[in-house]
Amino acid sequence: MSRLRIAALFAVWFLATFSNAGFVFGFQQARVTSPEQAIEQRFAKNEYRIPMRDGTLLHTTVYSPRDQSQTWPILMTRTPYSVQPYGPDRYPLSIAPSKHVQNDTYIFVHQDVRGRWMSEGKYDNLRPNIPGNDPSDANAIDESSDTYDTIDWLLKNVPNHNGKVGMWGISYPGFYCAAALPDHHPALVAVSPQAPISDFFFDDFHHHGAYLLSYFLATSTFGYQHDGPTTRQWYKNYQPRVADAWSFYMGLGTMQQAGRVFGPDNFFWNQIKSHPNYDSFWQDRAIAPHLKNITANVMTVGGLFDAEDLYGPLNIYRHIEDQNPNAFNMLVMGPWSHGDWSFKQRYAKVGKIAFGKNVSDFYQRKIEAPFFRHFLKGQGTSPKYEALIYDTGKQQWFGFKSWPPERVEQQRLYLSAGGRLDPNDSNVRQNKNVAAFDEFLSDPDDPVPYRQRQDIQLQFTPRGYMSDDQRYASQRADVLTFQTQPLSEDMTISGKLLAHLNVSTTGSSADWIVKLIDVFPDDAVATEGSDPSVKFGGMQMMIRSEILRGRFRNSYETPEPFVPNEIAEINLPLQDVLHTFKKGHRVMVQIHSTWFPLIDRNPQKYVDNIFEAQPDDFIKATHRVYHSAEHSSWIQFGVKPK
Repeated sequence: MSRLRIAALFAVWFLATFSNAGFVFGFQQARVTSPEQAIEQRFAKNEYRIPMRDGTLLHTTVYSPRDQSQTWPILMTRTPYSVQPYGPDRYPLSIAPSKHVQNDTYIFVHQDVRGRWMSEGKYDNLRPNIPGNDPSDANAIDESSDTYDTIDWLLKNVPNHNGKVGMWGISYPGFYCAAALPDHHPALVAVSPQAPISDFFFDDFHHHGAYLLSYFLATSTFGYQHDGPTTRQWYKNYQPRVADAWSFYMGLGTMQQAGRVFGPDNFFWNQIKSHPNYDSFWQDRAIAPHLKNITANVMTVGGLFDAEDLYGPLNIYRHIEDQNPNAFNMLVMGPWSHGDWSFKQRYAKVGKIAFGKNVSDFYQRKIEAPFFRHFLKGQGTSPKYEALIYDTGKQQWFGFKSWPPERVEQQRLYLSAGGRLDPNDSNVRQNKNVAAFDEFLSDPDDPVPYRQRQDIQLQFTPRGYMSDDQRYASQRADVLTFQTQPLSEDMTISGKLLAHLNVSTTGSSADWIVKLIDVFPDDAVATEGSDPSVKFGGMQMMIRSEILRGRFRNSYETPEPFVPNEIAEINLPLQDVLHTFKKGHRVMVQIHSTWFPLIDRNPQKYVDNIFEAQPDDFIKATHRVYHSAEHSSWIQFGVKPK
């Protein structure tokens, strides 16, 4: 008997045996129901062109519950990345922040922002906020007014809502959540900016004024205007001709030479290179100063290893807290890279290192879904913590009544001769006969890689390096390394980090990179879920890192050169942490001046605009970091008292 005939007879027997019990129906349903079909079964899709106060029409997709037995809140997101798929009969894989929120049922609203995809108008990166939000002023257009007008239209035209509106979004959509808060619509009661951009001079494309060369390939996405509503990508993605990232970025040459990739019509690249300093162009686009008079309930979410938007969530949370003392304002920071909390992950993994099991699922079930459920539906209780922060050393959540935590003592670790990191400055002051500084030669043609060369890839934005093992860097002569003795007991640092350096250079310009590192003992075992290739014994795991373009050491608005061989002070905020250095571990600090191709190469000869630097402006320079009694250098952090 042929295999085909056997299969046919088996199918007849199977149907005859199990169909009466409904087994086959369930089996078939499980096989044929896709995520899109599951959404279509529960939600009706409608597309609208919603008019703004200046007459511009914004494409908006509304997914309304087919269950009309009760009214539902509206939960919306606004994006520059497209609300595809377009068409009333086409459904996406997901319409909510997570399956848990989607299962709770809301009227989900997705909108293409002004000037993007199927919406009309001109696009503006981080469009400046205009205080007041006067609906009668058709010229006063910003993201707050567009959100206000959208909500107002939805309340008047979408049936079966309960009068309450929430917002969520990650990364750029997270910015649109934050930008909706100034002068917000009274119906907007629950907002969750997640990995939000706060200020382009400190987030994404810059870090303390240093240009993120690794974002170069992303510039096209935001740099071209479209001619009108479209379902097709209109901006041109540059396709490198070489596969090796190091060779590609080195081959770009100077930033002036690199601009040829985009051509003259990339307005975003033109803005970046025309505004190298923190002038009014960037200042006007900072949303944090406008976060006032907020009555909505806010939950800002971020990743402690977010290479793109770490400054954003911390800065937005702080400004809301300072400027709105009576608002519900919550901060959630987990062991994630950019946006990883929105995915289903067995392990919270950054690069090659795992930081716990089912962390994202816990956040989605126990934090995010209850937040919207409570403030939009009146179900459950209000979150009991002001801040929920993940200790990346102990690998567990901790709740705080405020952030940074109250009742912590500010402590310092001092850089000292012989590569030591001392808990007080007595050794610095007592050792009069040792060298007062450490120095290294910085060569723009041989820069320090931001991770091991084999791990540097061509990608939209780099992420995994934030927890990388730094042993490769410790071996370089142009990286200064300082570390403590093995700790005799656990030490938990929390809140803000500050690196204070006294430095000099033989050149007139320099960047300064500072890393905080957890050095594991030689007998350390791997954390569950980590990449098997990682040797945890002796690992130097990066906890935090940041860069300051040295010309901005005294002012971001008014840069100034270094005077060759003259000592200057550097104060570099490294962003917040919650990390326990366990007993037997060491605390390490690394300092260097190049970080390629994460950041562009500093010529080390001062020029007014680095984006206009010429090839002969790039020179070698010797940099010094001082640790004498008169010119000490240290890192400061908060520690809970014993």
